[in-house]
Amino acid sequence: MTDTVLANAMLVLPNEVLRGSLRLSEGRIAAIDTGATVPAGAVDCGGDLLLAGLVELHTDNLERHIEPRPKVHWPHGAAIIAHDAELASAGITTVFDALRVGSVVTAKKKSNYGEYARVLADEILNLRARGALKISHFLHLRAEICSETLISELAKFGPDDSIGIVSLMDHTPGQRQFRDLGHLRTYMQGKHGMTDTDFDVMVAEQTEMFHRHGAAHEAAALAEAARFGAVLASHDDTTVEQVAESARRRAHFAEFPTTIEAARACRAHGIKVMMGAPNLIRGGSHSGNIAARDLAETDLLDIVSSDYVPSGLLLSALKLGDIWENLPRGVATVTLAPATAAGLSDRGQIAVGLRADLIRVARIDETVALRGTWVGGRRVA
Repeated sequence: MTDTVLANAMLVLPNEVLRGSLRLSEGRIAAIDTGATVPAGAVDCGGDLLLAGLVELHTDNLERHIEPRPKVHWPHGAAIIAHDAELASAGITTVFDALRVGSVVTAKKKSNYGEYARVLADEILNLRARGALKISHFLHLRAEICSETLISELAKFGPDDSIGIVSLMDHTPGQRQFRDLGHLRTYMQGKHGMTDTDFDVMVAEQTEMFHRHGAAHEAAALAEAARFGAVLASHDDTTVEQVAESARRRAHFAEFPTTIEAARACRAHGIKVMMGAPNLIRGGSHSGNIAARDLAETDLLDIVSSDYVPSGLLLSALKLGDIWENLPRGVATVTLAPATAAGLSDRGQIAVGLRADLIRVARIDETVALRGTWVGGRRVA
């Protein structure tokens, strides 16, 4: 690889923003210089922002490419490559693709809840090994406690599968994300066309399923996460007691706590709080839970995930920078903080010696325009 110089940019460093340039060599940041000088052969960034590449810990975006419409299934290879290209175009240079493990096979009314993770993981890893993907891909296994097949599905994975994160998800009706059954009823009837009877049957089946399998599934997920060498995350913590249990399990971060009480408990236990970009940008949770902006304004927000809108990650970082009047702090929620939470020490900030994962960004009124993405020093978007 030849060296690349990105010049005349506003460099968003860990604690300051300054005009300068970067020299990229052999996939790393080789030098940081100050000033607006544009050497011969350099890329003139024209005063645009230059940020570390975004790190995404939890995204459902691949599902949308695999099933672009209900019951319309797309070839997986093409879907993965399209998903990868979309993330690169949104400034995401590292992603932990979230795959559900734990299926429901006997329920009378449960849509799209069959096993898929092992096959899809193989396809992602194969494309990665063949150099077909633009950005860095790792796996995030979402261990569904309220299921029937979690233990057997987890057993199909191993330490060589690039599993960076295992999150414990418990979607038993009446607690966590859908503590309010009315919100859950509205969601399921809108998404899956359930009747009132269908919904009541589903609630009864899932509640019984948790009582039958929950304890064994929780123990298995913890053991398997240790076997994989993965970071542990909690999901939808709602109460102080649930956070205390997450702390006992040594969770590194909490995905989408639903109440301010839970977020405060996370802070007390040293667990990083992650919220979704759609929540922040839209001004609230679609499930009626705590607003991400409220957590930001009370200093209880550490990490942002795009969740289901890849372009929301960059926009959220700049929005938080405005809320806090501190652009480096806002950017850190989508770069350094998620990289650290996932145990990646070679990326997440602009510093000499780290991976040359970078994005060039222009602010346009209330939105942003991505003008370049580099992964390991190579321009990919």
